[in-house]
Amino acid sequence: MDFAFDSTTEDLRKRLLAFMDEHIYPAEAGFHSDSWSPPPVLEDLKAAARKAGLWNLFLPGEHGAGLTNLQYAPLAEITGRSPAIAPAALNCAAPDTGNMEVLAEFGSDEQKAQWLQPLLDGEIRSAFAMTEPQVASSDATNIGTRIERDGDDYVITGRKFYITGAMNPNCKIFIVMGKTDPDAARHVQQSMVLVPRDTPGVTVKRGMTVFGYTDGDHGGHAEVLFDSVRVNRSNLIGVEGGGFAISQARLGPGRIHHCMRLIGMAERALELMCTRALARTPFGKPLAEQGVVQEWIADSRVRIEQARLLVLKAAWLMDTVGNKGAHTEIQAIKILVPQTVEWILDKAIQTHGAAGVGQDTPLAALWAGARTLRLADGPDEVHKRSLARRELNRYRSAAS
Repeated sequence: MDFAFDSTTEDLRKRLLAFMDEHIYPAEAGFHSDSWSPPPVLEDLKAAARKAGLWNLFLPGEHGAGLTNLQYAPLAEITGRSPAIAPAALNCAAPDTGNMEVLAEFGSDEQKAQWLQPLLDGEIRSAFAMTEPQVASSDATNIGTRIERDGDDYVITGRKFYITGAMNPNCKIFIVMGKTDPDAARHVQQSMVLVPRDTPGVTVKRGMTVFGYTDGDHGGHAEVLFDSVRVNRSNLIGVEGGGFAISQARLGPGRIHHCMRLIGMAERALELMCTRALARTPFGKPLAEQGVVQEWIADSRVRIEQARLLVLKAAWLMDTVGNKGAHTEIQAIKILVPQTVEWILDKAIQTHGAAGVGQDTPLAALWAGARTLRLADGPDEVHKRSLARRELNRYRSAAS
């Protein structure tokens, strides 16, 4: 394993770091709002990112920048230092990233022309409608939304919630997962269809907060109703019964992208912790001279380096043996990294005192984001269950 930056990565890193200093950090103070829509300045940032050649960095192959996962990892880390702004400015924000990957890999030529290209160009936003309130969605086979054939159409009926991006008025398309054949084998009951937002029967019922945040920077999260929504069968992505497999293909890269950005969040938190510790003087000496604070700082650096190395290993394996071959490492980082970064953010907040929970630093919002990622794309416990079963199977095979 060689994790040294190649010339392409080094060039993009330098340009991205300069872009963060020139455009992203200055925009932070006025970027956040209590509305569900991203601030208008985001369009200016997107234009600047395209001009700087920092666009669609996440997507390999003909449709994106052509980077490997290992090349993209340090770039995603940098954007994680300002996760509400930088990923969206570079057209590298979830859920659009995962949706573009699905369309690029499984979409028809017509679907790519109608929906993938506008997403690649940053003209529209999208949402991925899988999670449901009535079932334990950590098990995706529980999905209850029905997608039923009716002649040349599909009719979709169901209720989704916490659908990221759906509150953004520029969200034009939903990828909806539901059951086309409840009587089929468990993992081939589900399919995915494209549903334009303005289709009759689609109702974005309400916005849903995350730890009290509207999360409008990401387009918010919504409860969405599908009441006998009718779309043509050409809106099917891939084949009937392929929905579960597509969802797993989608979530692998999504999980590592989240973890890459989380490393950047941790670096930002440690930087703020050190700056605060040097500036504040309680009880006659700086916080930086207090043993407990020094321990937090030292432990934070160790934990960041550990987490980064595991993320880079997962990225390297995805590049060399594929997502399936990297399954253990992808699950490992999904378990480890959000917990690690949550711990570091907690200590940074503690170092700041009351200031750490308010709007004058990014720490509270970063903490909410890290804590949420212990649920998004599968809760910790599901990944631990799967990882433990795979580990045990190695010994069962040996014993037999």
